[in-house]
Amino acid sequence: MSQGPVSQFIDLHYRHFNAAALKDAAEAYSRHLDQGGIMLMTLAGAMSTAELGISLAEMIRQGKVHGIVCTGANLEEDIFNLVAHDFYERIPNYRDLTPIDEQALLARHMNRVTDTCIPEMEAMRRIEDVILKEWMAADAKGERFFPHEFFWRILDSPELQKSFQIDPKNSWMIAAKEKNLPMFVPGWEDSTLGNMYAGHCIEGDVKNVHTVRSGIEYMISLADWYAPTSHKTSIGFFQIGGGIAGDFPICVVPMLHQDLRRTDVPLWGYFCQISDSTTSYGSYSGAVPNEKITWGKLGEKTPKFVIESDATIVAPLIFAKVLGW
Repeated sequence: MSQGPVSQFIDLHYRHFNAAALKDAAEAYSRHLDQGGIMLMTLAGAMSTAELGISLAEMIRQGKVHGIVCTGANLEEDIFNLVAHDFYERIPNYRDLTPIDEQALLARHMNRVTDTCIPEMEAMRRIEDVILKEWMAADAKGERFFPHEFFWRILDSPELQKSFQIDPKNSWMIAAKEKNLPMFVPGWEDSTLGNMYAGHCIEGDVKNVHTVRSGIEYMISLADWYAPTSHKTSIGFFQIGGGIAGDFPICVVPMLHQDLRRTDVPLWGYFCQISDSTTSYGSYSGAVPNEKITWGKLGEKTPKFVIESDATIVAPLIFAKVLGW
């Protein structure tokens, strides 16, 4: 693959410390794919609000990502940005905000994520109006779908498509839908739409709370995907941040080995974590990869990389290197 200017810059300048770890991880990512492997990517934090979709969507389209595990927030915030981008507000001096300033943002229904405010009415309520119809329709028919499947359904809605405010090619959710990518969203209830869904169940708009399928079912679905796929090809694990988006999927291997006694299931074939968390006080996000060996999540020979930096800076650079930009 020919190397573009970003890749050439990395090759020339990224020689030591975290910079070298970034380059090493990107090159090992490409080797893993070149040797016939595939990659599962996990998204924690607010990566969708950071507009990671600009580079991640291209990674998906180019066949560099083969499955995604994400938080409920990343699932919905890609779509929020898709339909309400022009209403977002950036606050570069967010560190200077007083409690009175924050209260004023609340009064305007502007929900702040660091330096970016998501507009409740144009983003959250707009999606609620569309997805509630899908929840209620499925509920009335006795059908059940995973959270990401409901989002994929509304992406086909002409009503919603009229509201798109960014180029759809910059939405990683649209790219994932077009590829029918395996997706897993543990802890979806810890999200804006998850809270809204609970409210509609309480109000009786949705009769069966299980109309949206659960996290346990996601783990079963992940196991049903991982076990046969890993026998055909090596599966890598690229973790952005930590938390449930990272720990939930990596645990599928020890679950298969220890709880189901399927000891022939291969381990993950590559591991990389981007994190700004430090190793202290039992933090999972800050745990070094070798700790995962003791839990049966990784092997002693698994290629392992940790880049201790800001994922909004690092992830697009790794993607650029893998894509040859």
